[in-house]
Amino acid sequence: MKNQPDFLQLDTTAAEPLYRQIYIRFRNAIAEGLLLPEARIPSARALALELGLARGTVEAAYSLLVAEGYVETRGQAGTIVTPALARHATTTATTAPARAPRTRAHPTTSAASAMPTPLNRPFQMGLPALDAFPRKVWARLAARAIRATQPDDMAYPPFAGQAPLRAAIATYLQLSRGIDCTPSQVFITSGYRNTLELVTRALLQPGDGVWVEDPGFPPTSELLKQAGMKLAPVAVDADGLVVSHGIATAPRAKAAIVTPAHQSPLCVALSLPRRLALLDWAKQADAWIVEDDYDGEYRYASRPLPALQSLDRDGRVLYAGTFSKVLFPAVRLAYLVVPPAQVARFEQISQTFAAGGPALMQTIVSDFMNEGHFARHIQRMRRLYAERRQIAAEGLGAVLGKHLRIDPQPGGMHLVLRMKGRHTDRALAERMRQDGMAALALSERSVLPHAASALLLAFTNIDTPQRARELGKRILRLM
Repeated sequence: MKNQPDFLQLDTTAAEPLYRQIYIRFRNAIAEGLLLPEARIPSARALALELGLARGTVEAAYSLLVAEGYVETRGQAGTIVTPALARHATTTATTAPARAPRTRAHPTTSAASAMPTPLNRPFQMGLPALDAFPRKVWARLAARAIRATQPDDMAYPPFAGQAPLRAAIATYLQLSRGIDCTPSQVFITSGYRNTLELVTRALLQPGDGVWVEDPGFPPTSELLKQAGMKLAPVAVDADGLVVSHGIATAPRAKAAIVTPAHQSPLCVALSLPRRLALLDWAKQADAWIVEDDYDGEYRYASRPLPALQSLDRDGRVLYAGTFSKVLFPAVRLAYLVVPPAQVARFEQISQTFAAGGPALMQTIVSDFMNEGHFARHIQRMRRLYAERRQIAAEGLGAVLGKHLRIDPQPGGMHLVLRMKGRHTDRALAERMRQDGMAALALSERSVLPHAASALLLAFTNIDTPQRARELGKRILRLM
């Protein structure tokens, strides 16, 4: 190993996997200036030979570095340290206030500050554990799909989505979410926003009232506003949407957008009495319910709850799912299951407004599902997230317990840290963002009075107790 850099000395006796050791050592070397922007790093093959490791071990480390923005691949030119880090470092050096020198005992602090985009920051909401995705399986399926491409596959894809993917989704939902549907009821979209656009165009009119959860998911409200809808914020408590509040304030609303499995952002589940009350209201009011099941697979206290749609006997619920949380955001595929009586209407609307994504991506996803990889991936991620959730909660709680209380939650992909004393979530969230972390303030997601003060922090990419404690100490210094 005569060419091996000093910072790449690995500890084969450590409990930490070798790919993680490689990733951390490269990350720290970049953060500390040992590797400068645009510097070329060894190829995975060369480094694997140098270290005496399997090539896949090095590739796993490199893929994580690429995903977090530390390095870029340049084809035949090799892999280099991201040039954008130089611009970021220059700005930081000239504008940041003076601070005490950072020691090498906390390299992750400076590393996070050097990250160029919000998607690379700790606690980033909506970002799955990309390091655990089965990239080799995905690459094999993608290569096979490309080799099998015929001229007909290069034409415009079906407006409602490819038949194999619609069938695979219908089968999966029947088995995992208790939804009895046919492939014709499944419409492929390019994401949640596109899904909601189809619903508003097919079933609603400008000026219609729509219940939205409060606190809730801001893009939902913004899209509905742009579509000309009249928003009716409905309170959420420990049992989910307070249906009685919605009936009292907006009884004639024409739709309700809800997240029953894990309310966004509080992560509480909609109780059975509330589910039945919501369905009864929709029937009596001739209204629609859009069930946004963005991460319903991830429940850790027990098996995932059946979907609200599985209780619907009057054809009032439209079920919206996405692959962004269970696969990865760049897949840009989601789906909508509509009641049988509305299939013809959505077929008509889809001919004009559908955007189901490239046919090649749909083919890869359908193969991923039909060959059993999807179900296995969900099971693995459910176990992994349960572990990482505990790691994050314990690590952050040990450092921040005097200032923040972590809500007990049955599932989801983020933690809710309630503020104690006089601390305010908005001020702390802003300081965290300035320090290179991704943080959301709960109070910013509410328009009703007496909004609670809490931080929303994703745990999916916190994989060690040490990492959780280091991040907790960074937050503590900002309080």
